[in-house]
Amino acid sequence: MREFTFIIEKEDENLSIRKMIKRHLHFSSRLLAKLKAQKRVFLNGTPIEGYMKYKAGDEIRIVLPEEASHFPPEDIPIDVILEDEDIMVVNKQAGVTVHPTKGHSMHTIANGLMKYMQDTGKPFKIRFVNRLDMDTSGLLIVGKNSNAQDNLVGQMSRGELEKYYTAILCGIVEEDSLTIDEPIGHPEPEQVSRRVVHDGSGRPSVTHLKVLKRFSSGFTLVRLKLETGRTHQIRVHTSYIGHPVAGDPLYGGETPGLIDRQALHASSLTFHHPVTGERIHAEAPLPEDMEEMLKQISSSDQA
Repeated sequence: MREFTFIIEKEDENLSIRKMIKRHLHFSSRLLAKLKAQKRVFLNGTPIEGYMKYKAGDEIRIVLPEEASHFPPEDIPIDVILEDEDIMVVNKQAGVTVHPTKGHSMHTIANGLMKYMQDTGKPFKIRFVNRLDMDTSGLLIVGKNSNAQDNLVGQMSRGELEKYYTAILCGIVEEDSLTIDEPIGHPEPEQVSRRVVHDGSGRPSVTHLKVLKRFSSGFTLVRLKLETGRTHQIRVHTSYIGHPVAGDPLYGGETPGLIDRQALHASSLTFHHPVTGERIHAEAPLPEDMEEMLKQISSSDQA
């Protein structure tokens, strides 16, 4: 059970309970209203009522409700990059979906997390803050309680959560850096693929690209930063400029014999901790299959 406590300070005395708690803990107004209605906000051990007075030196305690997920546990490896009472960052392997869907009801990261919780004895409700395609590897953030999830989703919407990806693209990207600002839509709902559309139905989508290395064998290693988080955004945008992600046949990046999935990896995340406010930076090294592809295309350069 997650609890938060703090001592009321002199400068808090003229604030409402809501503003005082937001000053100390940055809880959302929606969550605070829910907690007060459930009598989970305590003043010196007594559930807070509207008529109560408080003063400097009094204690505020907030108890979040116990929650749990109910996915079947499976022995799927979970590579934990960092973890505390509020958040977990994991390095997802390629070939595994994030959470159960109609087409993938089992063998997901969510199922693996259930097994991880069984093994560690630390249950929590799984709340994914970001998503990755099944064949994209890299960093996922999990909020362990509603406050953490609300805060991190808010950071994403305000552009305070920085997401960087590393990819191997087909062809030689001539510019050292560029921004792809093109709306992405889903004009054919029966199809999995998305595309850039200019008929007004697309959603604003912005991807920043920086070249890390060019290979004369016909590939470019790049770093990408997302301002928005549309489905397949990197894959759609890089294909649109004529440089699809290597290994991605859905968007024209066929590379037989080099890699068995799109060469795309969520390599770093930077965000504010939802409780402490500390700036957190997490990184995940390139997976073996992308490293192996880089070796192959590098050796082709030297041949």
